[in-house]
Amino acid sequence: MKLPLLSIFACISSASFASAHTIFAQLTADGKTYAVSHGIRTPSYDGPQTNVMSNNMACNGPPNPTTPSDKIISVTAGTNVSAVWRHTLQSGPNDVMDPGHKGPVMAYLKKVTNAKTDSGVGDGWFKIQEGGYSNGKWATNTVIDNKGNQIIPIPKCIPDGQYLLRAEMVALHGARSSGGAQLYMECAQIEITGGTGTAKPKTYSIPGVYKANDPGLLIDIYSMKTTSNYVIPGPPLFTCQ
Repeated sequence: MKLPLLSIFACISSASFASAHTIFAQLTADGKTYAVSHGIRTPSYDGPQTNVMSNNMACNGPPNPTTPSDKIISVTAGTNVSAVWRHTLQSGPNDVMDPGHKGPVMAYLKKVTNAKTDSGVGDGWFKIQEGGYSNGKWATNTVIDNKGNQIIPIPKCIPDGQYLLRAEMVALHGARSSGGAQLYMECAQIEITGGTGTAKPKTYSIPGVYKANDPGLLIDIYSMKTTSNYVIPGPPLFTCQ
């Protein structure tokens, strides 16, 4: 039996859409890769957030309810950690995210009193890593090529203490209309030691850090050229002086 051409295209599009989904499932810190969901509030469903003004933008949530974790991961200031992304919690390094769904990657920190219970919603966030579009390649593809590893430098100059580490990937294949960008994020619960505490980063609120009409979220990526300029959404990148 032959399917109508439009039905074939619909099936292909649906399969591609589903395979775009992804989860920040593991953290590698100080040379150790922790188990899936260890210290990370992971959901069972790998879908995106699309309403940038929702409280679920902080650490994910419905329609992707997250599971609490009673673990906190030790991280040394001044080192790199790796947020490990997977299509599902059961996927391996060759199944990270559909490479056809392209966009930026970012990472944020928020200093908290209790990383196990803080919702992450509201002020206190500062951006510590970002990647966008360069010479025709998107940062999401860099993560995919790196077997799902998003490399995130932890600033040396920040105070010691408990933090939420928010890793994020954004898919822009549907971003030609407002609300079409797909944002994927989870929060890891970490305790940073070895920091000098000499800097006090300017902080921002999540939700609030993005607007639906930001040029980095409302964009036709299929009209871009290799030399096109892309504006990464969110606040300026924090670095130690």
